Amino acid sequence: MPDRLPELGWMRIFAEVARLGSFSAAAAGLGLTQPAVSYQIRRLEEQFGVALLRRQHRGVELTVEGERLFQVTAKTVGDIDALARSFRTEAQRPVVRLRTDYAFSALWLIPRMHGFRLLHPETDIQIVATQRLEPGFRDDADVVVVFGTKAEFGAIGSLLLQEKVVPVCTRGFLDRNGPFADPQQLAKAILIHLDSPTPSPWFDWRSYLAEFSVTRDLHAGRGDVSFNTYSLVVQAALSEQGVAIGWMGLVDTLLSTHMLVEAGPPLEAPDRGYWLIPPRSANADSERLSTWLVDEVGRT
Repeated sequence: MPDRLPELGWMRIFAEVARLGSFSAAAAGLGLTQPAVSYQIRRLEEQFGVALLRRQHRGVELTVEGERLFQVTAKTVGDIDALARSFRTEAQRPVVRLRTDYAFSALWLIPRMHGFRLLHPETDIQIVATQRLEPGFRDDADVVVVFGTKAEFGAIGSLLLQEKVVPVCTRGFLDRNGPFADPQQLAKAILIHLDSPTPSPWFDWRSYLAEFSVTRDLHAGRGDVSFNTYSLVVQAALSEQGVAIGWMGLVDTLLSTHMLVEAGPPLEAPDRGYWLIPPRSANADSERLSTWLVDEVGRT
């Protein structure tokens, strides 16, 4: 007997003939001709070296060997069909593409993602984190959450998280280096900076202190440290490296669990913050994600 059996299609043909007890009925169900089905079964019997079917006046019935083969092929064909249905279902699952920055995705979105999955288990989310939005950023995303001003995004989006900041550090750092009863004392502390363009599009230490008419002494800042991503700024604050500017909405959980504490007065920028930008062509899945984002911000 040759090592190689005919292509995988023989299993489906044999299983259909065995199930229906008829070459003609199997041919009709498979979209083949009756002679083609009969030929395939004959080849199969030649390669196995046994009779698999007994031809009768009206239809066919399985031999003992055919019954044993049918038990195997019926299960295999059933498993393959189930797997194919699973592949098609997975391919048809809706995917919502959300574009945002590293800070929002790492500190606000990811800790809350389980809530969206519980509400909408049928929808997958693809998060694309980038620190810089290129022209046409709405074309390859279903939903965009971007930091900026009303002048930049007010015409196309809605304010999701208003910028509100407060200095933060660990309780240990505050006890050893504080208190920071006013911004003048903060100006003498070791500060953790987020690198940004000049002028900064968000509150940085220079603009924060300027709001209180405070200028740092030339001798201050010698132990300062800076990072190019906000997640590292927060990690440095948690590691007691200094005082960081905490964006409310991003550090809320760390404050509520007392991993960080407030170390100075808060500041707000009414027309600045994270904006929710819908897609150019909305769909039900992007609407669900947008609604969930708004509701989640409202709850927290």
